[in-house]
Amino acid sequence: MAIDFAFRKRAVRTLTTRIGVYVLCDLDQVPIYVGQSRDGIRSRVARHLTSARSDIISNRQVDVWEIAWVLAYPVENSAEITPLEGLLFHHFNPQSQLMNGSTPPVPDAGIPIPEPAQVVQVMSDAEIADKLDPAQRLPRQANHYTQIVGHFLAVKNSPQIARAMNAHFERLSKYHGQLLGLAGPEVEDGEDA
Repeated sequence: MAIDFAFRKRAVRTLTTRIGVYVLCDLDQVPIYVGQSRDGIRSRVARHLTSARSDIISNRQVDVWEIAWVLAYPVENSAEITPLEGLLFHHFNPQSQLMNGSTPPVPDAGIPIPEPAQVVQVMSDAEIADKLDPAQRLPRQANHYTQIVGHFLAVKNSPQIARAMNAHFERLSKYHGQLLGLAGPEVEDGEDA
């Protein structure tokens, strides 16, 4: 199925134009990247989704093909952005390694995790259902992993890219297991299938 760019454009237009922090989530609604925007969440997310002037896309950290959801956390002033980014990063990263290149400072203990002001689906239901097929998802992830390894070796050998590369490898392993699960239970040697 082709990417439904009209759906994505309409969805992105509903995101807030306020400054703040945003979370890009995959097809399963699992956070994969926490970012900040000092020029408006909508414009920053739009740049990611179109690959226009986006370091995380050009450095192969995030595959736009997987981004189906955006969580928006607008703030009142720019001094709130970095602490909120750190709070959300350290909340989501233990659940599934994020593809952020750098690790924000650990926030003070006991600060509650806010609810997002917006949860915006930027991919149609039909496109999500199609892309969730392990026969599509694993090859796509394998290709992206190959790209980020090539980028690491030829362009930017850095701890930030290595961190994102590790996150992609974890995803590759997960999707590999899902694809193998389609084969059904393993038949022991000597047993009839």
